[in-house]
Amino acid sequence: MAARRPAHSLSFLLLVLFVMVRGPVPAAAQSGPDAGEGTAPLYDESADGQVLIQRALERAARENKRVLIQWGANWCGWCRSLHELMSSDGEIARKILYEYEVVLIDVGHFDKHLDLAGRYRARFRDYGVPYLTLLAADGTVLANQETSSLETEGDSMGHDREKVLALLERHQAPYRDARQILSEALKEAEIQNKKVFLHSGAPWCGWCRRLEEWMLRDEIASIMGKYFVDVKIDVDRTVGGKEVMDGYNGGYGGVPWLAMLEPDGTVIIDSVAPNGRNIGSPQAMWEIGHFRTMLATAAPEMTGAEIEILTVSLAEDRP
Repeated sequence: MAARRPAHSLSFLLLVLFVMVRGPVPAAAQSGPDAGEGTAPLYDESADGQVLIQRALERAARENKRVLIQWGANWCGWCRSLHELMSSDGEIARKILYEYEVVLIDVGHFDKHLDLAGRYRARFRDYGVPYLTLLAADGTVLANQETSSLETEGDSMGHDREKVLALLERHQAPYRDARQILSEALKEAEIQNKKVFLHSGAPWCGWCRRLEEWMLRDEIASIMGKYFVDVKIDVDRTVGGKEVMDGYNGGYGGVPWLAMLEPDGTVIIDSVAPNGRNIGSPQAMWEIGHFRTMLATAAPEMTGAEIEILTVSLAEDRP
């Protein structure tokens, strides 16, 4: 472990009192940079860690990503240091945006979320914090990583970007083939006698996330799921994704682009409105109007009440 500067006298006194009351503290928590008074909290101390992880796993499963758990606490300067590196270094930040769902779990003073840590074999009580756990989308533990070995060597304090980046690259999910993803969706639609709702996306696309979050709402998913098999083609994170979407939209290039398909892959209607503009994630009233037309055209059996629920929710969600 790289040498760390001693904590200031008040922190040291508090640490001594803590040890007297609670017993030994992991070595990695005994020294190092102080988070500082008045620093904005990084960890949500009231959050249920299991809920946070479960939501991250659900997002990871939809996006073919991994989950990165950062165990730590707001008093931990090293936790903030690592998190800031992951946020500020362009290459690392892009890797995380593209490949990981990040969860910050507060460990308190090594007395919180211990059952959760046991489930994922996270040994932060032995190694201190920050401590990292990497999960597959099904919850399988891919790796547990203490972070002292990720620190820079010598007198400089911080974490080595190359070591952090190598860890992330080593455990990222392999990309899926876009043609296979679409083929599976079309086959499912044929079996279930539904249409396919095809939409493109990319990790950097805020409008794509807005559309996807809307579709995940219970009342929206229950209606759309009756008539459509949902399939997203990520133009950056699937093999051949851009080529597949170019084949449908003629190389339009913008995301999100939407289409409703027959089970044989034929386009019923797409997101280009009569004015020649793509509605993307519908927000303006003319965009919502064209989305209404898309629904009525592709799923004529959808009731007026159901269409109203979908379109009204879009209108209410306008920024």
